[in-house]
Amino acid sequence: MQHIVNGTKLNVLEQGEGNPALVFLHYFGGSANFWTEVIAQLRHECHCIALDLPGFGESEPIAGNTVKDMATCVLALVEQLQLKQYILVGHSMGGKVALAIAATQIAQLKSLVLLAPSPPTPEPMEDAERSHLLQTGGDRAAAEKTVRKITAHSLPDRLFNRVIQDNIHSSPAAWRAWLECGSREDISAQMSRIAVPVLIVAGAEDPVMSKDMLQQEVVDRLAIARLVVVSQVGHLLPIENPQAVSELIQLTI
Repeated sequence: MQHIVNGTKLNVLEQGEGNPALVFLHYFGGSANFWTEVIAQLRHECHCIALDLPGFGESEPIAGNTVKDMATCVLALVEQLQLKQYILVGHSMGGKVALAIAATQIAQLKSLVLLAPSPPTPEPMEDAERSHLLQTGGDRAAAEKTVRKITAHSLPDRLFNRVIQDNIHSSPAAWRAWLECGSREDISAQMSRIAVPVLIVAGAEDPVMSKDMLQQEVVDRLAIARLVVVSQVGHLLPIENPQAVSELIQLTI
């Protein structure tokens, strides 16, 4: 369903009912569809809301596309949906956006579940890797190589193709904005404002966001946080092991 939020069309998927609601924020190059397998296991007991962040999936890009810009967009959608209480579930890029939202101390926010989140400090990324991603945005072969590199095991064709389609469908402006700006932003000074519980989930074989980095750059900067490691998965936890992710989310409800 399309929602007009601050003048921008956002694609939003909703399933289920109940409180608290679960608001899902995808990773860089993803879409709301990334959460399909997780939502299938939670929709019978929760109001699940997954959106395409601006410039990804079917959502329009926004000017700037900084972490604050994306957080503002999500907050406006939450207000429009009149959610009384909700949990933010953010993966990678979506995790950093969730941290920025939590730092605003919004009253309706109950807790955070962050899956391999991009840290509040500049994301660890070699200059050569950043340059390669900037040059190959929208290229299917490059996307396939990246997905194979960041997952612990081969994905079923159905899931692999969905991930690739999301990746190459990203708007060039949003793709560049995250790599050049959002991933480099330092919002760590805001972490002391976060008062809600935060569950951080790491993939044991994640080559992008290691458990040690997440402990140092995310967990140790938060007042109420704990780290859980899921074995035999890489960076794409929600599709590599949706069962484990769903069970961890249920523990926070």
